[in-house]
Amino acid sequence: MKKEKVSFGTVLKNFFRGMWAAIKESVRKMIVSLKRSPQTIPMLMLLISFVYFSLNLTHMSDTTAKIQGSGMGLSQFCIMLFSLLSIVCMLNAFPQRKKPVLPMVILMFVMFGIIIFADIHYSNAIMAALTRAESPIKLDVNTAYIADAYNMLQTFIVLIGITAGLVVTLPLYSKWIRKIKTSVEVEDNGEMGQIEISE
Repeated sequence: MKKEKVSFGTVLKNFFRGMWAAIKESVRKMIVSLKRSPQTIPMLMLLISFVYFSLNLTHMSDTTAKIQGSGMGLSQFCIMLFSLLSIVCMLNAFPQRKKPVLPMVILMFVMFGIIIFADIHYSNAIMAALTRAESPIKLDVNTAYIADAYNMLQTFIVLIGITAGLVVTLPLYSKWIRKIKTSVEVEDNGEMGQIEISE
């Protein structure tokens, strides 16, 4: 028997069809997971914020050592500490398939407030050092990390604000996520005849 030749176009078409089916299935599984635990969305945002801050911590430490402003070291410590504790609070605030734990939610927002306050205080200390009348710090190639630290803090404030917004609006978009159809359609092979079983 002669083997039928399969064209390259058919192979490519089947490959992309399989890839598209795999992507659709992975997206479906992700939505099903979000239906069960929509609190994953703000949790991921908080983790992204913490990772972003941690990766830029060297700029902040160098800035603290250079400026040595009032409360800068304490602000840096508070941001790191309460960022970690807020992750723990969020994990405990939204238990799996249970109502949110209100005291933990309140404590988490208090920590967000402390983080934002410390960010603003640190940013103001940088601006004060750059604009003071007596021996202001000049930004050049050697002190570029100060500008990086300042910009990082502004971005970090935005990220924490987005996280807080996602927590507040969690009941709204969780209802919307649950309305997304994720059931798998099974093709009907036609009506099956009755099978008689005889002794």
